[in-house]
Amino acid sequence: MKPSLTTTILPADGTAAEAAADCLAGGGLIAFPTETVYGLGADATNARAVARLYEAKGRPSFNPLIAHVCDLKAAQDIARFDQRSLRLAETFWPGPLTLVLPKAPDCPVSDLATAGLDSIAVRVPAHPVAHDILRAFGRPVVAPSANISGHVSPTTAAHVFSDLAGRIDLIIDGGPVSVGVESTIVGGFEIPLLLRPGGLPREDIERVLGEPLGRITAETHATETSPLAPGMLASHYAPRTTVRLNAKHLDADEALLAFGPEEIPGGAAAMNLSPAGDLVEAAANLFSYLRALDTKGARTIAVMPVPDEGLGEAINDRLRRAAVPT
Repeated sequence: MKPSLTTTILPADGTAAEAAADCLAGGGLIAFPTETVYGLGADATNARAVARLYEAKGRPSFNPLIAHVCDLKAAQDIARFDQRSLRLAETFWPGPLTLVLPKAPDCPVSDLATAGLDSIAVRVPAHPVAHDILRAFGRPVVAPSANISGHVSPTTAAHVFSDLAGRIDLIIDGGPVSVGVESTIVGGFEIPLLLRPGGLPREDIERVLGEPLGRITAETHATETSPLAPGMLASHYAPRTTVRLNAKHLDADEALLAFGPEEIPGGAAAMNLSPAGDLVEAAANLFSYLRALDTKGARTIAVMPVPDEGLGEAINDRLRRAAVPT
């Protein structure tokens, strides 16, 4: 899609929600903040608008989208809940949890948005700006990350503008997001499956369920042509610069993405996700720092190890996908 639109940026003030709702109702594309990352929104019930969204992102149409709604009642209009998924929704919504559930009878969400699956991914975001927009619009809004598909996810309105100026109609600027990685996705299958680690740690979900989340296996994993949920493609969240993981040394032409109090000396540039080793701080900084290092002209972004616990599981998932060659 060639950039041809005039993209308007509005501050998240008292009139932003109505302006965003009007744009959505007219089949337009809007970017808005959630607590996780900025989302690119389209009317989930309008197949033409969803097609425009896929085109603007350069996103494969086989990759399903998350339908965002304003509350649990609205979610129950489009998805069928069992006792387990209802317990998770009542505990963690609004918040960074997406549930993949069977579609409700007469679900109005476009088949294009669900990639032709019998299931639907649904979330109630916690950000007040997102809530106000969803409430004002009154219908489900599909909202993948507001960036070119496969690129680093946006955590500020400036990131969105850098990727999508001229491709979308409206950006609502609500400042930097608080969580910084996408929502955790849990599938409502015979056993609960962690389909994508994210802003809600696995341990918190397992505590509420009283049972462990299943892992993706050879029998259950999504293929490159039919993922079960968003964010499951092997190459995703990637900067243009090559990413090298578990760095223990640094060459002169490499940039460093560090974690913790001790950094590797040398290199062309360095940013530290959290000098204190705080995984919450690291998650919030991850995409912003990857974008910043991507502009330094380094041959490679070398990433120091991050503990694979709590939010570290989501951070490492994003880093592994960023390091896969495109």
